Amino acid sequence: MNITFRAMNLNVFAGKPNPHVFFQPRFEPWYAWQSRSGSMPAYYRELGLLGTYDALGCSMRYVHYYTGMPDPVRYRLAPEVKVNERDEHNGRIRIIETPYGELTERLKFTADCTWRTVEFPVKQPEDLRKLRWLCKHMSYTFSKEHFMQGSDFLGERGEPQFWLPKSPYQALAQVWMRLEDLIYALADCPGEVEQTMQALDETYDPLYEQIAASGVVKIVNFGENIHEQLLSPRYFERYLIPWYEKRAGRLRQAGIYTHIHIDGYCRSLLKYLKHLPFDGYEALTPKPQGDVTLQEIKEHIGDKVLLDGIPAVLFLSTYSREALMETVEEIVALFHPRLVLGVSDEVPQGAEAEEAIERIRMISQWCRQHQG
Repeated sequence: MNITFRAMNLNVFAGKPNPHVFFQPRFEPWYAWQSRSGSMPAYYRELGLLGTYDALGCSMRYVHYYTGMPDPVRYRLAPEVKVNERDEHNGRIRIIETPYGELTERLKFTADCTWRTVEFPVKQPEDLRKLRWLCKHMSYTFSKEHFMQGSDFLGERGEPQFWLPKSPYQALAQVWMRLEDLIYALADCPGEVEQTMQALDETYDPLYEQIAASGVVKIVNFGENIHEQLLSPRYFERYLIPWYEKRAGRLRQAGIYTHIHIDGYCRSLLKYLKHLPFDGYEALTPKPQGDVTLQEIKEHIGDKVLLDGIPAVLFLSTYSREALMETVEEIVALFHPRLVLGVSDEVPQGAEAEEAIERIRMISQWCRQHQG
């Protein structure tokens, strides 16, 4: 069969056959880090990111992640929102003015050249009112132009994908508040928190309608970064499952496949996976990195697609190549053809360049020689 990675990518979700195991390793951050640090071998540095994917015979997944392409999801604040920023030593402070007081956020520029939040805007229940006002003056929309730009960049290397903003609970837990502050607020003033979740959800309405109507998006990711320590099963049932059913259900009506990113410990959530409204699960992380086995993952996701599956630590020299390949073979035996083989959740930036390249090449070669 003469078939592109892009077509193979869709075939996995559509339940159609592929000529061999489909491999999509996600190594963009690793490539960027190794290139910046001068550790990337000259041959691959000169090839660039796309050329390296091609040389290693791998598929790509995301259009905007360490690619230089714009994010198809646009986030905008209304003109009446006043934001003041100033740089500090190795950091930045951002102050958002609202009629009810200021929201203050501090960020730090890290060694991997990204901004990390070190002080969240919402610190106490009184700040939730400020955030609700902000929600009425911010919006998320879909840029078809940005998506098509990313699609052209990927070419036939994979079906172009991107991730959606986090669910209201996860947005509060990871973007707007410290987890500890959120849990206390849910205990002390649940009504205030739930009103804020509703306000956050409403900001997403245009985004989902535009994606559904676009006619170009075929697979999309819910970029939740679920870890069971972020929420209890009770909160998962109350705040996340209904939201997933609403939003993933809308995309399914439009013929769009969905998958969700779960990259932390997940044993307490296993019982839900077979019934959630997603077509696949990205980054579910087995032992020795996660807290569940591959067999347990298979038992609990049923016939849904597994994206990734190879624990990222197996790309470190701490583990032998033999151990890596044994895991690859086990994953394929359990999940193929409902499998987008990859790294849970990406090749670690600290993986030594030449060794990581060799391990990616080994898996890629093995996949092309096996139908599952």
